[in-house]
Amino acid sequence: RAVVVTADEMCKIVEQEGVKKTAQKVDVVTTGTFGPMCSSGVFINFGHTRPRIRATKVWLNDVPAYAGIAAVDCYIGATELKDHPDDQHPDMKYGGAHVIHDLVRGETVVLRAKSYGTDCYPLKETVKKITIKEISDAMLFNPRNAYQNYNVAVNKSDRKIFTYMGVLKPNLGNATYCSSGQLSPLLNDPHFRTIGVGTRIFLGGGIGYVVGPGTQHNPCLLPDNKVSLRAGGTLAVSGDLKQMSPVWLKGAHFPGYGVSMRVGLGIPIPILDEDMVLATAVNDQDITAPVVDYSQDYPQGLFTALCRVSYAQLRSGYFEMNNKKIPTAGLSSYRRALEIAEILKLWIQEGHFLITQPVEHIPI
Repeated sequence: RAVVVTADEMCKIVEQEGVKKTAQKVDVVTTGTFGPMCSSGVFINFGHTRPRIRATKVWLNDVPAYAGIAAVDCYIGATELKDHPDDQHPDMKYGGAHVIHDLVRGETVVLRAKSYGTDCYPLKETVKKITIKEISDAMLFNPRNAYQNYNVAVNKSDRKIFTYMGVLKPNLGNATYCSSGQLSPLLNDPHFRTIGVGTRIFLGGGIGYVVGPGTQHNPCLLPDNKVSLRAGGTLAVSGDLKQMSPVWLKGAHFPGYGVSMRVGLGIPIPILDEDMVLATAVNDQDITAPVVDYSQDYPQGLFTALCRVSYAQLRSGYFEMNNKKIPTAGLSSYRRALEIAEILKLWIQEGHFLITQPVEHIPI
């Protein structure tokens, strides 16, 4: 029987028993993360109408979906906003992520489609109500998820600012961060030795797969090769939305910014050797994240870190910079990430989830 432990448990085991004994004892380490992942969305095939339509414009609950695929296929992105009469002041409280959440929890969604009409697809407009059970296919496809590491956001200006990292108070009044630290999947396999194309994962409460490196994939490892210095690697992932749960896919509204989707994602990491033990034993004290000013530096494309802080400091509730205590808040839930790692551990132990070997490695 496989010995499976969470990344949280692995830290304690290595500390107590050492690397060599742990390598002999542990077979698999489970990881998890649950936080906003903007680069997400769903491919939907909503089924043929009578007469048939070749949809060129599609809306789901008045949220535009991309229809330039095929007759009744569309893609709804998590951050797409609900149409609003005043384009200068869009409705930023409801978007694609909320449509996806509504579908997963079995709610009825109003689909509206338009077309120019053709001989083979003569219908020019249709409106109908759909549920996830009625539509032909719904495939979650997220081009960029599971950042290896990420910025800590602060605001050095004298006014409150509204960002995808939340509301940032003026004059370094608070800091937000978005990573599960020692539970984060890609921080536990920094060289992508076990995570690659075809890796089976926990995705949105169901089973998904790694499709390949995500967009903006750019690992940057420390000299000891243990952790990433910056946002680093990313994954493109996919899975059947019909298997997923509204607990692990949730629409999120960020005041003054817009919409994102909270995604639950977990990856099992096989312990191949002692090097993998060291990788999965990484803890919050060893992982640092760059502190970035989102009032000036980030908007201008500058990523010079004001300083670096560990996730142990961030999770303590504050860190010190410029002789000031800055309160912290995590956008990524550590508690929910640990829950994902525990669920994945149970699935493996009960034989419901089999570990896969990548068919191709991800570049670093």
